[in-house]
Amino acid sequence: MKLSTTLTATALLLAGAALAHPAQAAGVIGASLLTQQHPFYIELGRAMQEEATKDGVTLQVSIANQDLNKQIADVEDFITKKVDVIIISPVDSSGVRGAVRKAQKAGIKVITVDVPAKHADVAAYVGTDNYAGGEKAGELMASQLGDTGQVGIIDYPTVQSVVDRVNGFRHALEAHPNVKIVADQAGITRAEALSVAQNMLQANPGITGIFGFGDDAALAAVSAVHSAKRAGTVKVIGFDGMQEARTAVDHDPVFVGVIRQYPDRMGAQAIDSAVALIAGKTVEPKQLIVPGVYTKADAAK
Repeated sequence: MKLSTTLTATALLLAGAALAHPAQAAGVIGASLLTQQHPFYIELGRAMQEEATKDGVTLQVSIANQDLNKQIADVEDFITKKVDVIIISPVDSSGVRGAVRKAQKAGIKVITVDVPAKHADVAAYVGTDNYAGGEKAGELMASQLGDTGQVGIIDYPTVQSVVDRVNGFRHALEAHPNVKIVADQAGITRAEALSVAQNMLQANPGITGIFGFGDDAALAAVSAVHSAKRAGTVKVIGFDGMQEARTAVDHDPVFVGVIRQYPDRMGAQAIDSAVALIAGKTVEPKQLIVPGVYTKADAAK
């Protein structure tokens, strides 16, 4: 009886310890994020970590810093570590294909988030419906310009999500033939976008609107418009809709609107999909989150 009582007590103590200190996470997810220098990706990464903790999985994050070679090396490191699923926000939609295939050859499923991978059959893509967002930007631009004017685009053509935005923007303007696109130039960083916007305004004195592919590009364009003393004639629309951009829309009449993404939803959904894959479940291959439109009118709501 004494032995039985002792064993029972020990079992209860072990059970209590297990409850107090949960077992190690049921899976390991490796995530290679494009950057952590942009509020969008900071929010995306934070949401991923929170959801991983909630779901009881380990999340290992590497930051590519917009360097394709580093991203490829990070993915190879995850393969060596034998993580269960790899999440990638590609630096280059085409260039990441080889890394995706290496992971798949090692038996590791891949999810892309925010930026899709071209010509790579991943388990799932979680991101904004960028084409629809681009269409919304085009409609907003036409409306703001009174259906007539000249528009410049600040682009990032190696990233498929941006290609989709620009294509959607162009498609929307096809229904507004008096709104003409007169310039389309790459300006990836805010500094590059500022230079591009300044050049556009100088080379095209008739420009009345600029579409920036992301918040940094749009904010740079707003700065260029003010420097050129054309605040009364040029309107800027952006894409991402993080706090800095929304605040600028609230207070600066040049920045008339921004297409708003939801990185928190995106990050959580990517982790949930990875957890489902670890559990042997199937997931939807294309998981699109519809973006919103933020204008000064929304500030009062």
